[in-house]
Amino acid sequence: METRYPQMQAAEPDLDAIANAYDELNKDFDRAPGSQDRLAVVRRWDGLRRNFGTWEALVGARFAQNTTSDSAVASKTRHSEIRPTVTSMEVEFQKRLLASPHRADLEDQLGSHAFAVWANDVSTFDPCIESDLVAESKLSTEYTKLIASAKIPFRGETLNLAGLRKYSTDTDRTTRHAAVSATYGFMEANGAEVDRIFDELVALRHGMALKMGCENFIELGYRRMQRIDYTRNDVATYRGEVLKQVVPLIQKLRSLQADRLGIDKVMGWDAGLYAPDGNPKPHGDHDWMLKQAQLMFDEVDPRIGEFFAMMVRRDLLDLKTRDGKAGGGFCTYFADYGVPFVFANFNGTDGDVRVFTHEIGHAFQGFSSSDDRLLDCVWPSYDAAEIHSMSLEFLTYPQMDKFFGHEADAFRWNHLAGALAFLPYGVAGDHFQHLVYDNPKATPAERHEMWRSMEAKYMPDLDWGDIGYAAKGGRWQFQGHYFGMPFYYIDYTLAQTCAMQFWLACEEDQAAALERYVALCKLGGNAPFQTLVHQAGLTSPFKEGCLDRVVQRAAKALF
Repeated sequence: METRYPQMQAAEPDLDAIANAYDELNKDFDRAPGSQDRLAVVRRWDGLRRNFGTWEALVGARFAQNTTSDSAVASKTRHSEIRPTVTSMEVEFQKRLLASPHRADLEDQLGSHAFAVWANDVSTFDPCIESDLVAESKLSTEYTKLIASAKIPFRGETLNLAGLRKYSTDTDRTTRHAAVSATYGFMEANGAEVDRIFDELVALRHGMALKMGCENFIELGYRRMQRIDYTRNDVATYRGEVLKQVVPLIQKLRSLQADRLGIDKVMGWDAGLYAPDGNPKPHGDHDWMLKQAQLMFDEVDPRIGEFFAMMVRRDLLDLKTRDGKAGGGFCTYFADYGVPFVFANFNGTDGDVRVFTHEIGHAFQGFSSSDDRLLDCVWPSYDAAEIHSMSLEFLTYPQMDKFFGHEADAFRWNHLAGALAFLPYGVAGDHFQHLVYDNPKATPAERHEMWRSMEAKYMPDLDWGDIGYAAKGGRWQFQGHYFGMPFYYIDYTLAQTCAMQFWLACEEDQAAALERYVALCKLGGNAPFQTLVHQAGLTSPFKEGCLDRVVQRAAKALF
């Protein structure tokens, strides 16, 4: 019998019971007489982690669904308090596996990549940082609640940030300016508090890095992101490729955009609008979109269509914007139930379709690799995971008429333009974080200046005009990843570079491209980022010239 999301439950973990379970696992592993006995102990450990992970994911999802709920906040706080203790127990068992005289035999059975992941995880934790991790999680939650609390008066309505965002692409330029001004007005009113939260986060993270023997948080941050087959130098090389190949293209795009909109210059409040009569919008409401999505996925691939039907049937989608709901979108995974969950904030714009297909890409990948493999091998590292989500956005291009009718070509044009324009913003955010953690004692004002320098470098045409808080370098404060998942943001750009290669492949042979995509999804987390990229027949973003073909083809499509 299928369990629907509202009925899914996971008891709050009892730390004493977990500690006892780990004591038994350690003893049983040490005295296991044979290969299959040791493997059985590892499987029990994996089951214990799945139990905790299911509770963890349910707590996170239900807090995001209603950040004003006392019970949801209490559970989130409890999670923040006990997660480091559970991590400590996990790390001790991982150390046992890594040091085992039977490691070679276990690697043959479980795969060498799992051991590489565990070795990396061990390097990110020590009991001396447990209290710091609790404090870090609570600060991240504080930021999420603050952003979700936005209630902004706008033309007779009271809107949260997601609701206000749709007006930033209004056809009326005065409305766009007013909406973006109101958005930054909210942040200006709360900016000092956001600066305080981030300042404490940076100090905490730097302190943890020093305790772990690192020069600064960058090294520790890379390990926390499970980057085991590339370095910050590789990332810097990639940023250079974007600067060389994409930034000039976007400058040309902004000039074309200004001509299309009939304005002298694209200002900060114009950037999201590509045509004077407005960006395409879905031709129906939430329920209509779900029906159209089913038709779309059925046509794209029956396997994806069947998966999506299951997601709808089991209420594993929460897509409507409402008061108290956290912003953004994400996909999480309930391991004990073997299913993902998709969270988003529809606001009636073309962004709904982009975010929707993006998160379904994550979900389909997680579901595709939910077999008997270890939990650590279900999901890849975040950089590889974003390939599945961003690629599905391109692979569904032929079906966009189902949402936009005769405006489907306009949507595809806008999506491609937006995908390319995102790359400079994404690498700017990554470079900014490197500056922040290379200079952990910088003041809030200095951090704002760092962001301004990144805008000048990667988005030289960006002009905020009279929106003073944005002009002084306040845009970064809206990016929740910097607060909750440091160094994540570059992963979107790395994956976008790979996803656009799927776009090229799709134009050449749609069926073959889809088979490669589904095969990549099934691989899950069985290998590190660059190996997965190679196995999917893609060019690594760290290779010089990785963007050449994509940029050349995009230029033909856009100009």
